Amino acid sequence: MFNVTRLLDVESGERDRVLTAIRTVAERSGALRWIVEPTDTGSRNGGDVLAHLRFPDESAWRIAEPQLAAALADPAITRINGATYAGTPIGTGKPATVYRTLLLRVQPDTSTQTLTRFESELKSMPGYVGTMCAWQLSRVTEPTGSTEWTHVFEQEFTDVAGLMGPYLMHPIHWAVVDRWFDPETTEVIVRDRVCHSFCAIDRAVLQP
Repeated sequence: MFNVTRLLDVESGERDRVLTAIRTVAERSGALRWIVEPTDTGSRNGGDVLAHLRFPDESAWRIAEPQLAAALADPAITRINGATYAGTPIGTGKPATVYRTLLLRVQPDTSTQTLTRFESELKSMPGYVGTMCAWQLSRVTEPTGSTEWTHVFEQEFTDVAGLMGPYLMHPIHWAVVDRWFDPETTEVIVRDRVCHSFCAIDRAVLQP
């Protein structure tokens, strides 16, 4: 599948109108799955609105792209972070109520061997976190925003508690994966601020 994620900062009095406009475009886009929702409290650099669309391939996205671009040109949208990327999600079949995405940028001088270790450790996390219902790690095709994003790590969780507790507080997270993000370690490869954004969902986004 080909995926499109946009995190939107929106003027407070205009958020409902922008939500409606972006949802209308998403519904007509031909996306196989999509969500356009307000971000939850606890998101970090995650915008006010999270839009995510999944197309069968890149050509389907290119057909829809002009309509979404026109909607995102709304002057009430003050900042956009995002990415387009290919990928195939892995699901457990468990029902989820939260979708979360993480945009990050790996330093360009990172060696291939180190990058492979980093990606392998991220991919290992679902094996330790029972509240994760689906996930996908992807390399970015086209970044959007002031940061040249290189990766998108997205998941579905049973609920917010399952994200904030068993996932973010699990030893695999703070004892293993966090060293790649910690400027006080010698292994840090993610120095730019990340986008950690999540929202409520009432239907599966990553799962078939």
